[in-house]
Amino acid sequence: MVRRRALLCGGLLGTLGAPSLRAAEDPTGGDPLGSMQWPGLRRQYLADAPMRFSEAVLVRGPAFADDAMNVPLLVDARGLSGTGGGVARIFVVVDRNPVREVLDFEPLRALPMLAFRIRMEQASPVRALVQTRDGRWHVGGTWVQAAGGGCTVPGATRADGSWSRTLNQVQARFFNNVIEGSRRLRVRVMHPMDTGLVAGIPAFYIEQLQLVDGAGQPWWRLALHEPVSENPLITFELPPQSGSGFRLTGRDNNGNRIDAEVSA
Repeated sequence: MVRRRALLCGGLLGTLGAPSLRAAEDPTGGDPLGSMQWPGLRRQYLADAPMRFSEAVLVRGPAFADDAMNVPLLVDARGLSGTGGGVARIFVVVDRNPVREVLDFEPLRALPMLAFRIRMEQASPVRALVQTRDGRWHVGGTWVQAAGGGCTVPGATRADGSWSRTLNQVQARFFNNVIEGSRRLRVRVMHPMDTGLVAGIPAFYIEQLQLVDGAGQPWWRLALHEPVSENPLITFELPPQSGSGFRLTGRDNNGNRIDAEVSA
């Protein structure tokens, strides 16, 4: 009888312990998006830094991207503005792209949010890894279904050869964002943004952009990578009283400079 009870107790404990064991052995590392790539991504980009999945990091994209070369995304980390000293960095990656890194944004004096377009090679989670000033990481993301092939075909200006006539030309415009109570800046920089994954066309893309004021002080910095769409169109949010007399400066990976006035 004693032995039977011991066996029953052992079986019960084993049953109760099973979910914890399964959680510990979860091959996705507890990822709410269920991506098998996540554990490797975490090791590669975050190492042993403290992190958590957070609903305060919003990543919005289309349920299905009809044009895999121009997938619109919005990243909004304003929910972390009062956490850990505020947002220091927003790093965007695509789990299943051949080039995972998309962009790395330092808001500085801007609001911690931006909108942009990317290339996607296949359906994938898209993530924003947000670092607050205390060194902690907060991760948000979304699944985007895509027709595919966005990283391995040339863009329109590369195909027709027009890119060389407009290279690094800048279009910029401010808007008063009454709903958000901010000042919106929309920037387009003409560039083919070649991924290097098309035969005979090496990687050629904008590496750095920053917005500086008349005193030379940066308001935001942005590092871009190959998956950002051709002729990048990027939207930023600045405080409502952000003044005027800005310049947009930067360069591409071939050393070509970007320098343009951004007026109100």
